[in-house]
Amino acid sequence: MKRIALCLLHLTFLALCLTSLKAQDVLQYVQPLSGTAPSTTVAAKKHSAAGSEQKANTIPAVGRPFGMTQWVAQTNPTETKCLPPYYYNDTAISGFRATHWISGSCMQDFGSFTITPVVGKLKTDIKQYAIPFSHENELSTPYYYKLNTKPVTTEITSTLRCAIIRFTMLQDDSLYVLVIPNSDYGEGSLQVNPLSGEIEAGNPAHRIYQGWGQPAGFSGWCYLKVEKEISSSGTFNGTEIYTSNIISKKKNIGGYAGFYLKKGEHLDIYMGTSFSSAEGARLNLQTEIGKKHFNDIKEEARQEWQKALSAIEVKTADERSKRIFYTAMYHAMQIPRLYNDVDGMYPVFAHSYQFNKLKKGDYYDDFSMWDIYRAQLPLFEILKPGLINNLVQSIILKGQEGGWMPIFPCWNNYTSEMVGDHTSAFIASAFNKNIRGYDVSEAYRLLRQNAFEVPDREAYIDGKGRRALPSYLKYGYIPMEDSVPDAFHKKEQVSRTLEYAYDDYALSIMAKALDKTADYNDLHKRSFNYKNVFYKEAGIVRGRYAGGAWAESFNPDVREKYITEGTPRQYTFYVPHDVHGLAQLMGGRKALENALDSLFIKDEYWHGNEPGHQIPFMYNYTSSPWKTQQIVREILNREYNDGPGGLSGNDDAGQISAWYIFAAIGFYPVDPVSGNYVLCSPLFDTIRINMPEQKTFEIICHKKNSTDQYIHRITFNGKKYAENYIRYSDLIKGGKFEIWLQAEPASWGADMQSQPPSVTR
Repeated sequence: MKRIALCLLHLTFLALCLTSLKAQDVLQYVQPLSGTAPSTTVAAKKHSAAGSEQKANTIPAVGRPFGMTQWVAQTNPTETKCLPPYYYNDTAISGFRATHWISGSCMQDFGSFTITPVVGKLKTDIKQYAIPFSHENELSTPYYYKLNTKPVTTEITSTLRCAIIRFTMLQDDSLYVLVIPNSDYGEGSLQVNPLSGEIEAGNPAHRIYQGWGQPAGFSGWCYLKVEKEISSSGTFNGTEIYTSNIISKKKNIGGYAGFYLKKGEHLDIYMGTSFSSAEGARLNLQTEIGKKHFNDIKEEARQEWQKALSAIEVKTADERSKRIFYTAMYHAMQIPRLYNDVDGMYPVFAHSYQFNKLKKGDYYDDFSMWDIYRAQLPLFEILKPGLINNLVQSIILKGQEGGWMPIFPCWNNYTSEMVGDHTSAFIASAFNKNIRGYDVSEAYRLLRQNAFEVPDREAYIDGKGRRALPSYLKYGYIPMEDSVPDAFHKKEQVSRTLEYAYDDYALSIMAKALDKTADYNDLHKRSFNYKNVFYKEAGIVRGRYAGGAWAESFNPDVREKYITEGTPRQYTFYVPHDVHGLAQLMGGRKALENALDSLFIKDEYWHGNEPGHQIPFMYNYTSSPWKTQQIVREILNREYNDGPGGLSGNDDAGQISAWYIFAAIGFYPVDPVSGNYVLCSPLFDTIRINMPEQKTFEIICHKKNSTDQYIHRITFNGKKYAENYIRYSDLIKGGKFEIWLQAEPASWGADMQSQPPSVTR
């Protein structure tokens, strides 16, 4: 009986532990304010250009994963490029914005609206109604925001497209609610209907980069509904106040609705948004919120975020690491953005106020593709392949509607922003992982067009097609003579060459699988074009003229005009598809290792920008994989923190955050197209990845001390695992991955047979 009792006690304890793990409230670890202040990390201070590069540019957004609109307290009233609506160091709040800010970017807000409470006398001058605030009075979570200010408290919760904003009075007084379409171009419109308690407003979107300043061909729309009787209403233009309830096409316009509330009384504002019409915003509100109350939506939002964040469950005694990890998960789920209404209506890509209705699925835009193809999108190839299908289908639809496959689609338009053509990499990555719920032949047709054809002049100026493709095809690299004038990022010839070589490799994977033999042969050959800008005397990439001569300006550790946002030394390692080939160019695996050592010894690794994100994992292609384990751990500890300045540069739609997620759980997609993930030592004791169809991949770390970080043994489902990478095809089946860590470096994964393949090998 005693043995039975002990057994029962043990089972009860085990059940309690499992219940505790399962019920872990991961939302408590999310810190939305992280990244809203200038970076305090080491690399950011050294390598970032002054200004926006030193800021993560995230915002403490209330929303749903990948939703249409986020809601945020507003400290910056404009939609200006590189200025997010919220900065931690600002001291005054001027309202609460329905925002379409691309999280972590240096881009622009668009189609946004600000809702501002004004207590007492009606004021429409921002200098008069902006109020001081303290972070001590601020509660920020992914699903709920609260700010206590005198004399009104504000609370916000939301759905995918809608929100409820609650103002609670701290004294008996008049409350005016200002509604402001934030059109920097003075093109907004607004109408107040005091009898029905409704306000409608529009804010036309505009392009930047290619077509800068041109209309984007759609507007942000909002529809507001209040249940209380409006006692007074009107519109305003700056400080000029009108009794008219309609206003449009002037700068600094807005509308107001007045109420009288008792102390403790609250006013709930129900707000729908849309990119199609005010009626679409109304329909979204009726469908997503309907007759539900504030606390109903708040609880639904809490549950959705809890489920989304729990896709990866981690266990560790290090609470700081959990805060950073789950904040990174939150940041990685902001973009791309949902664009269609609940009935499927969406703005046609690259057209002027034309709309279509989807037959199935959802339509997404705002792809910061140069950034997110590396790790953020690959993360959801594991966690949400259904979402990836939707994203790929959205991009194909853009190519069909606009005539060319977009390279960096934002504001539902062509931009030709940054360098490379990484739509190819993203779609090839999904295709190679058998995520194919879309028209594969149509995807290939459009991607091939970008890789082999040149649009006419008008289309090219509009942002269609690869930049400098004729030069690239003629020389096998982009020479210094081609300054790439028709691009926001001009010149940067070496970086373009390197990234086109990767994109050609990506498309070659599809071509081979689809039996496009001639295309495959051409693309495969072009994937080696990185060699054409490799300066062997220094072992570093360098600008080159059409005749073959090397550029006079060559400073390995200084930003050169032929390099994108970095230095020649940093960009030398951008050959993710052929690391073994790069090693051969350098003189072998040892030479590659020495080159990597040199970068880190000189402190030239810059984590705050994307082109080098694969570099710390490249030691797995040398005889010293332990250096990857060491350096990745250093970066996790040094370049991320859990305070407002805790990100090392622009988070760029979640890419910096996704790097942390992958590195912390012990693997990273150096070459995301390949489906291989390079291993490193996990930060946590146990990790559970919850995938579709109830499959789980469990990682268990065995170590004597909490600081042990070097791998000396791995088993997969109980069998010895010798490779220093893992395949997507194995990971998604689920299983148990056990890693034994020790205090000193080991020889695990050092032989070539254990290392990931490349194009060369």
